[in-house]
Amino acid sequence: MAPQETRTTKSTNVRSPTASDSGGAAVSTASTTRAWATRLVVVGIMLSAVNLRPAITSLGALLEEVRDGLGMSGSVAGLLTSVPPLCFALFGVMAPRLARRFGPGAVVCAGMAAITAGLLLRPYAGSTAGFLAASALALMGIAVSNVLMPVIVKRWFPDRVGSMTGLYSMALALGTSAAAAVTVPMTQALGGSWQSGLAMWALLAAVAVVPWIPFVRERGSTARAAASREGPAREEPAAAVRITRSRIAWALAVFFGLQATAAYITMGWMAQIFRDAGVPASTAGLLLAVTMVMGVPLAFVIPRVATRLPHQGPIVIALGVCGLAGYAGLYFAPAGGAWAWAVLLGVSNCAFPLALTMVGMRARTGTGVAQLSAFAQSTGYLISIPGPLLVGVLYQHSGGWGLPIALMTGLMIPQMVVGVLAGRNRTVEDEAAG
Repeated sequence: MAPQETRTTKSTNVRSPTASDSGGAAVSTASTTRAWATRLVVVGIMLSAVNLRPAITSLGALLEEVRDGLGMSGSVAGLLTSVPPLCFALFGVMAPRLARRFGPGAVVCAGMAAITAGLLLRPYAGSTAGFLAASALALMGIAVSNVLMPVIVKRWFPDRVGSMTGLYSMALALGTSAAAAVTVPMTQALGGSWQSGLAMWALLAAVAVVPWIPFVRERGSTARAAASREGPAREEPAAAVRITRSRIAWALAVFFGLQATAAYITMGWMAQIFRDAGVPASTAGLLLAVTMVMGVPLAFVIPRVATRLPHQGPIVIALGVCGLAGYAGLYFAPAGGAWAWAVLLGVSNCAFPLALTMVGMRARTGTGVAQLSAFAQSTGYLISIPGPLLVGVLYQHSGGWGLPIALMTGLMIPQMVVGVLAGRNRTVEDEAAG
């Protein structure tokens, strides 16, 4: 009897799989897939962000060597300063259409591959035309990735837009400053060849391709993982927003353009302002590095604060006041308070991560964010093209920095105005519906 009860007990404990067991296993597998995909997206975002500026700042560090090596004229070399925003404007508008067809992750993967190829090819192109063509290839990859980063953040992290925007803005600032600081010493360590110094950055871009490969091969599963994470915030199958009819979109585009103008002027001319004031060249370069490094911690903090406020206008005003104070210092005592002015202008340049954060906040759906990001960045970069060139013209014709600094100061006022307008708690979908 006892053995029979034992056998019975054992037989009741060893159950065959049921439908509920299969469902639980499926949920567990789906949960594991989502967690794995989310971690991979975070790694991909960070690595991609690090690669969004070294193509520009590494060239700036070796521009004189590149000019001599390719026999490049001064006018063509000056034109190089306007090529990045022009490429960002032209190629950025392609990103939403490509994302709808292939998926944002696949397009960013292709963008990182384009950056890798462009950075690897341009030092060995052998001619100015080839160098410009390879640079344009890298900048095309940067342009589409620039536009799609807010889209990916909105899709995968709808409840953490501020913190994730802060992370990739911080990584972007880190890549920008690292390329400016490391390119020359790295070139010297490689034997002094500017070709090797520029080509080395292709290795970092190649690493950034890897996390996005599964999003090319497994678009279906990753899309489902993203959708399940998004919940109520997932993209709605709504018609495209008429973005050009949105006042918020225009305000954000102009704000983006004016802050980009200030940033490119700072990167291109601030060191020269200090040098003309009697600051040694090495110190002037260090001051520029300080300005750029300020973006690393603040790029993480500002987006997190911005998402907690119903209106981002106060942050816009605070950053603008820092910029006005920095320009005033450059005008009245450029050498005497150089370190203070460098810090203030570094804080002011953090309008960039704020603009990226507002792109994610001013649209409800993934489609809206993609359209707004492409419109604001493409239009904004077009607006920014004349600024650095105009500063150079004013400096050359006036023989001093009074007029250029007056221009920088004057541009900060409308930047603050449109930034306050862009910071209102509205979305482009609201305006399209109205």
